[in-house]
Amino acid sequence: MTKPPRQIRLNLNLQTAGRHDAAWKTLPDAAGLVTDVDYYVRVARLAEKGKLDGIFFADSLGSLSENSVRRPWRGLDPTVLLSAIAQHTSAIGLVSTVPAIHGSPFVTARQIASLDHVSKGRAAWNIITSQNPPTLDALGKTEALDSETRYRKAGEFVEIVTGLWDSLPQEAIVNDPTRDLYIDESQTRPVEYEGEFYSTNAVLPLTGGHRGRPVLFQAGASARSREFGATWADALFTGQRTKQLAQRFSADVKGLAAQHGRDPEKLLVLPGLWVIVGDTEQAAHARKAELDAQLDADYLLEQLAERLGIAASRLVLDEELPYDELSAPLEDTLVARHREQIIAEARGRLTVRQLLYNNLTGGHRVLIGTPEQIADDIADWVDDGASDGFNINIDRQPDGLESFIDGPVAVLQNRGRFRADYEFETLRENLGVA
Repeated sequence: MTKPPRQIRLNLNLQTAGRHDAAWKTLPDAAGLVTDVDYYVRVARLAEKGKLDGIFFADSLGSLSENSVRRPWRGLDPTVLLSAIAQHTSAIGLVSTVPAIHGSPFVTARQIASLDHVSKGRAAWNIITSQNPPTLDALGKTEALDSETRYRKAGEFVEIVTGLWDSLPQEAIVNDPTRDLYIDESQTRPVEYEGEFYSTNAVLPLTGGHRGRPVLFQAGASARSREFGATWADALFTGQRTKQLAQRFSADVKGLAAQHGRDPEKLLVLPGLWVIVGDTEQAAHARKAELDAQLDADYLLEQLAERLGIAASRLVLDEELPYDELSAPLEDTLVARHREQIIAEARGRLTVRQLLYNNLTGGHRVLIGTPEQIADDIADWVDDGASDGFNINIDRQPDGLESFIDGPVAVLQNRGRFRADYEFETLRENLGVA
């Protein structure tokens, strides 16, 4: 018998105005957008109408960043916002971003478990290990941890959180009025942990999830990050700008998962994908060009130079990248990874000017076209082992999301590649990682 085609996983990156840096400039009044709960609920309900797996609310704990002063960015606590959204949705997953090297593992365990109960099994924790200057300054940290120490610390954090989620099993809640006994402590599993960075001696005062524990997401691309994700995560967010690099990444992390005794098919790889949809290819490009015209080209040029580790003066707008100057190794591994992705995408087809408007600040691949073209590309990546689906970025919300759902999603549904309705109640089951 012929195996049925793989089901595609689609998640929405819930940006404030949209992925495009100029999206907010085209909205009637963006002044209160960062804290407009009704707006976020409207977008979430639209994503649920399209039967998307989940909505992901990105965050980086800290004070005002450069993004914050250039556009409506982030403000509301992700878990608080998603708890509000949970009351207006019934099936879509809710992915909250919470750091794993700052704060308290106990507080995080309780926070995400609470979201899972509030949403009846739809919660996920996006594990981050951010150390950007606004975060360090806001938290009173004087210096960043090296990569090895950072992930060792994050490993302790996650180990405690997941242990706490198992510390009050359902069978320990005996609910026996005749004995004046609600919880039988002999059936609890206290977490007694004394580590290098964290310690605790506790039982969580609620079960760790509505039905099983919440889903774990993680983002990153470094070797240490891949190892960490393959150890702990159910799904990985990643930035991959070419199919070849994405295939290499996916094979690597799934291989690492297998080495840890895990089923590699239960580790989902979801690269970011920024889609711009039009009834025709020309219309889609015109929509992008209209938004691009409101960007600051000088700022983007500096951003491109920074991501390449080169002086902006060495970049000529209507010429190719100076590839001969981009071969030397870089000490900063993050810049090196960005440079590898940009060069792989640009070589032989994009000028410097074209690169400027290719989602440099977001880092994810841009896909412009008709519903059929976008659906073809999404299915092609999944069928060729480059991903299990995508974390979708919308150019401008909500109209861009409506076009994506009525267009590419509908095409994939008609082809039997994406669900026509939710099959299960919990995010874990709907993702296929139960």
